[in-house]
Amino acid sequence: MKIGIVADTHMPARAKRPPSALMKGLEGVDRILHAGDWTELEVLYWLEELAPVDGVAGNNDGDDIERQFGRQKIIEAGGYRFGLVHGDGYRSTPENAWAAFFAAKPEIIIFGHSHVPYKEQRGETLLFNPGSPTDKRRQPQFSYGIIELGEQGIDAKHYYYDSKE
Repeated sequence: MKIGIVADTHMPARAKRPPSALMKGLEGVDRILHAGDWTELEVLYWLEELAPVDGVAGNNDGDDIERQFGRQKIIEAGGYRFGLVHGDGYRSTPENAWAAFFAAKPEIIIFGHSHVPYKEQRGETLLFNPGSPTDKRRQPQFSYGIIELGEQGIDAKHYYYDSKE
């Protein structure tokens, strides 16, 4: 199973459409997970053209997005449990994400908020932030992630590009 991981699209403020590198990179995924700060539901409709989408709301999302997705959840895919949260709060973003699912102990925790690509294995749990496909802030490139689940386990990678056009 191949899962596209996206967060912090901040559309339309940061881009009018999803970047072509993102859309091309997500072609062929079985599912897409969005870790919040969509800012407009139109992002959902574009991503749904590629695969089924699930996600959570972030601190910049309105009530409509929060009602539809909630702020935190655990989903199952490919025999693994994913904790999905935006990651905003009073600690560092990875620590907020870790604390959100500390008791549940999913195999994978997906988060956003910082716009910084992040990958860390903590015991049996992978923490993964895809970065942002439209707002790289101080990062050298825009980014998203792909997680492949199979007999060999979990393979999580970041993908980078220079233009959000």
